[in-house]
Amino acid sequence: MIRLKRRIIFCICFTCLLYACRNSGIQEYDQMVKKELASGKHVDSLFFGMYFGMSSKTFFSYCWDMNKKGVFTDGTNNMAVLYMMNHKELKYPASMNFYPDFFENKIYKMRVAYQYAGWAPWNKPLYSDSLEPDILKLYRRWYPEGNPFIQIQDKKKGTIYVKVDGNRRITIGKYDDMQIKVDFTDLLVEPKKNAEPVK
Repeated sequence: MIRLKRRIIFCICFTCLLYACRNSGIQEYDQMVKKELASGKHVDSLFFGMYFGMSSKTFFSYCWDMNKKGVFTDGTNNMAVLYMMNHKELKYPASMNFYPDFFENKIYKMRVAYQYAGWAPWNKPLYSDSLEPDILKLYRRWYPEGNPFIQIQDKKKGTIYVKVDGNRRITIGKYDDMQIKVDFTDLLVEPKKNAEPVK
C-alpha cells in the first residue's frame, strides 16, 4: 500500500514536471535548437550590416565610418555604440545601445539594450512593459524568415522570447522598468567560448 502511494505521488510529480516544462516553453526551445543545429544552416546576419564572424578590426572600422556619417554615436558610458531610433521604428523615439562579445577576435555575440528616450519614473507609457511588445513587433518585421519567436518562462528572468534560425539565437527580455535587453548568440561558437579556461 505504501509503495503504491509512493508510485502515485511520483507519477503525479513527474506529470506536473513535464507539464511545467511544456508550459514554460523550454521543451519547444530545446527541440528547435536541436533541429536548427542539425540542419547545418548558417544564419550570421545581425543588424545594420553587421554579422557573426565579423572581425573586431572590421567592426571598429565600420562603427567609425557610421559615426562619421552621423548614424552611430558613443553609447552608455562610452562602453557601447548608440543608434537613436527616431525613424518611426517604434511608437516613440528610443535609444539602442549595442556592443559585441568576441571569440578569437570575431563577433559571436551581440548584446543590445533598448530604452524609450522619454523614460521617467512618472511616465508609465514609456516603461519597459510597453517597450517589450513594441520591440517584439519590430523584430518580427526585421527577421520575418525562419522560425517564429517562442515564449519561455524563466525563473530568474521571467518571460523571454526566443527565436532560433540555424546557428543564430535571438533572445528578448525585460531587464528592468527602463530597459529591454536583446542578445544575439552564435550557438556554434558559444560552446567553444564557454570551454575556454578561466583566466
